[in-house]
Amino acid sequence: MTALDELARVADAVLFEGYLLYPYRASAQKNRLRWQFGVLVPPGYAEESGEAAANRTECLLEAGPATALHVRLRFLRLRARSVYDADGRPIDHLVVDGTRVFAWEEGQPATVDAVVAVGELLAGPRAVSFALSADLEVEPVAGGSVHRRCWPLAGRLVLSATELPGPYGALRLRLDVLNDSQCPPEARREEALRTSLIAAHSLLSLDAGSFLSPTDPPEWAKPATAELTNEHTWPVLGGPEDRSDLLLSSPIILADHPRLAPESPTDLFDGTEIDEILSLRTLVLTDEEKAEARATDPKAAAVIDAVDGMPPEIWERLHGAVRSLGPSRTDPTEVPPWEQPEVPWWDPGVDESVSPETDSVLVGSVQVRKGVAVRLRPRGGGDAQDTFLVGLRATVQAVLHDVDGEVHVAVSLDDDPAAELQLAHGRYRYFRPDELEPVRVS
Repeated sequence: MTALDELARVADAVLFEGYLLYPYRASAQKNRLRWQFGVLVPPGYAEESGEAAANRTECLLEAGPATALHVRLRFLRLRARSVYDADGRPIDHLVVDGTRVFAWEEGQPATVDAVVAVGELLAGPRAVSFALSADLEVEPVAGGSVHRRCWPLAGRLVLSATELPGPYGALRLRLDVLNDSQCPPEARREEALRTSLIAAHSLLSLDAGSFLSPTDPPEWAKPATAELTNEHTWPVLGGPEDRSDLLLSSPIILADHPRLAPESPTDLFDGTEIDEILSLRTLVLTDEEKAEARATDPKAAAVIDAVDGMPPEIWERLHGAVRSLGPSRTDPTEVPPWEQPEVPWWDPGVDESVSPETDSVLVGSVQVRKGVAVRLRPRGGGDAQDTFLVGLRATVQAVLHDVDGEVHVAVSLDDDPAAELQLAHGRYRYFRPDELEPVRVS
């Protein structure tokens, strides 16, 4: 296993982000406009459409001339699955052994690797060309045939490095990924995608030396970091937090050292959704909907099968986890956070002057604290939904102070049928003191 293989799970999440969305069926409207992340189209189509035909990654690193830099480009290659009847006419689907096979566009992972010494890049740019030939698979089936076709692809990786001025000895690395493929003149996007690099992203590793964080560099490197140019990609440090020899350059914005939540056992292809909600919605699809999803794509079938077979303990894990924002334990005898007695977030043992349940704020001539009845008078310019709350009666649940010295009042609506449930979960609505009108009790 190489160092880059350690980034495989996170990189796969980037590669297949948005690949196929719930309800995972070919007939779903949201699955008819696909391939949105990290698409590098052929240059001829780029000129007409304004889409990108290349991306650029720039970063800073500390490494000697003999250091080996390993670059891995990963992307999806479109593979069109077409279905034909016995007379060779294209159709939407066939039924093979009781299972439907749909016409569909699959994504076939592709990888390009290059290894170069840092010293070579200091001497001048280094280009690594790659080409993938066309391919056609014909599968005869009962009542017709299934064709799977890929179109030819060509591209380049162009690497260069320059020394930064000053005493620190750092280098500025540039990686350009270019699509050199051809597409027909005046092609539609559906045609251009056949020779596009889809979900293109790069992984980089050093056998010695380190990358500097592009988002949180050391103080001395901040001016040089601000001058870096990254186009259609977002580089971050990869691997565990104690590593700095790995870099992931992604079309999706990530933080340094991204990782997958251990509670998430299944690839759902939609990082913007909550796994529990998406899994539950998948679980309650009808048998007909699940059958269509399984017939749409092998990855959709894997999602359906995984959710259908998910044991209770996995569902419990999906319900959520609490992670400490504090430093990790170094003393094995230290009591872990989940075994410590529950204390309020403001920790009265540290700051006895803060107590949301007893603090108050002056509104007009009335001291407003927990339990006081108020009417809501939201000011304009905030949440549009606040307009529905004007004049409603509420009860104050807490008075809070933020780190900037501002005061916020947490309230629950008196006439909200879900108020009891929201109180049990600590969910309130928040307003500034000048958005409240105390209700005078006669």
